[in-house]
Amino acid sequence: MATIKAQDLRRMIRRFRVLIMGRANAGKMTILQKVCNTADQPEIYDPNGKKVRVMICGIHPLTDAQCGNHDITNEMMFKSTPGFVFHDSCGFEAGSEEDFENMKKFISEHAHATELEERIHTIWYCIPMDDLSRTFQRSEEKFFQECDTGHVPVVAVFTKFEALRPFTYGEIKKQLQGVSDEERSKRIAERVEELFTKTGVLGRLCVPENLVHPNSYVRLQNMNKQNTNCDTLLESTTFALDDGELQSCLVSTQKSNLELCIKCAIATLVDCALRERLIQSDDSL
Repeated sequence: MATIKAQDLRRMIRRFRVLIMGRANAGKMTILQKVCNTADQPEIYDPNGKKVRVMICGIHPLTDAQCGNHDITNEMMFKSTPGFVFHDSCGFEAGSEEDFENMKKFISEHAHATELEERIHTIWYCIPMDDLSRTFQRSEEKFFQECDTGHVPVVAVFTKFEALRPFTYGEIKKQLQGVSDEERSKRIAERVEELFTKTGVLGRLCVPENLVHPNSYVRLQNMNKQNTNCDTLLESTTFALDDGELQSCLVSTQKSNLELCIKCAIATLVDCALRERLIQSDDSL
């Protein structure tokens, strides 16, 4: 099968389409703003391209008539990065069975769409870590057990990861007395890892019975601070994609992210070299 050139594929899909999922207050809007390097609110369009009047309700901007009646098919776009289009799943997480079925239908249709322009290219599932008793709820369980995402890569995004540090410090506060700052930081980091493992959330995401398994996961912290970014999320998403041209399309939305561009270029060169070596090995047999 002939390979579609990156620039041709870019013309065919025009925009990289992301479905962002997760409970209210998981930090989804902040993630989108960081990814698009803006503090502005997104512009919202319905499936027919008509601009939607905005009322911010959680992450999702709604029309007056739609407030409380979320539509996952609406498209969110930021002027700063027109190469992205986002969809928000907000609704089913609150326990609405109808919204859950609508979300499943939307994912299935857009994961298997014949038109490249209509496909979802990745799913970011956000799980906040600021409440250890609620890291994995019924909403996450239903999504990973029941949704058909096709070949669309899913990245689990653990947000508000910095919230684990106060829990950790409270547990080992006495043990930290009299130790150096370097040793203090080391012990806290080690305990954070133990605490994260203890939640069992990774294990529950990856059980064999699940219909969906995350292709990768990232931890985001201090996203409310100006000097933070979502480079790890973009990098993880790029390498979760199984199509080199689609990777190039994502990278092209991040032209100012030199580090990501370099990493992707190196990975592409390595992959090409390995393929060439395999071809030469086959020819020599």
